Amino acid sequence: MILADKITNLRKKNGWSQEDLAEKMQVSRQAVSKWEGAQTVPDLEKILTLSRLFGVTTDYLLKDEIEDEEFTDDVEHVPVKRVSLALANEFLAWRSQAAKRIAAAAFLCIVAVIPLLLLSAAAEMPGHPVSENIAAGMGLVVLLVFVAVAVVIFVSCGFKNSPFEFIGREPFETEYGVDGMAKEKQRAYRPAYVKSNIIAACLCVLSPIPLFVGMVTEKEFFMVVMLTVTLFLAGIGSALFILAGVRWTSMQKLLKEGDYALRDQKKIRIKETVSTIYWLTAAAVYIGWSFLTNDWTITWVVWPVAGILFAVAMCLCNLFMYRDTGR
Repeated sequence: MILADKITNLRKKNGWSQEDLAEKMQVSRQAVSKWEGAQTVPDLEKILTLSRLFGVTTDYLLKDEIEDEEFTDDVEHVPVKRVSLALANEFLAWRSQAAKRIAAAAFLCIVAVIPLLLLSAAAEMPGHPVSENIAAGMGLVVLLVFVAVAVVIFVSCGFKNSPFEFIGREPFETEYGVDGMAKEKQRAYRPAYVKSNIIAACLCVLSPIPLFVGMVTEKEFFMVVMLTVTLFLAGIGSALFILAGVRWTSMQKLLKEGDYALRDQKKIRIKETVSTIYWLTAAAVYIGWSFLTNDWTITWVVWPVAGILFAVAMCLCNLFMYRDTGR
């Protein structure tokens, strides 16, 4: 009996579908299909994992002449956490609150530069009682306060989320009723989720219009005011994206859907690491450029450019990570 037939038989004896085995092996369903169709052969690491998963020897898997199953005494029993209905409800309730806080913090980060822009522009107007240096200093203080408040919100949300951190990151089992409850909440929330994303996308796309209106005039202060309106609209759009996305992904995590399917957990962690490094780099570029040039009315362009490039970076991540490698 060849390896392909042995994998098929062992899978069926355990009552698993190809999708189930793929999740346990952290590979694609197509990879399992190719193994069972004798189109590809699992590498040594996957053979060892199959041996532990099925509780059979590697000799049985690899040697065609061995027809009878040879079981081992070291069947892998990986302890997994269980999510009760109460814990699932608590998780969803907390993520709903966290969505509002994270969205507010992101909004603060985007609009933090608005007081600096307005004060600096006003200080350049004739007859203004405050000097440019004082105006810039006041604007910087407000900016740092806004950013500090946002950081406190992000950090506090991180600490409060720690009891639920395993959901979406590690294998877990759900007790009876959890999946049904999560699916019902997901169905009920879907219209609001779609509506929020549509409104957010429209706001982000249309947000540059006030800036373009300001650019056609020769009044510098009016142009700065229009720039702040652009930032304000972009901030609202971003906040709506986050508000809807955090709640939606919390349901996906419970249901192990989308990017939170078990086989994609390693890829999710890679994307999170890339995202963290990317935005820390963007923040460093923005702060460094701003303080070196002291031209805060220009350096804000780092954020819209970073947003566009971030989408490109995530597309490249998906391209390299989700291509079928035959495993």
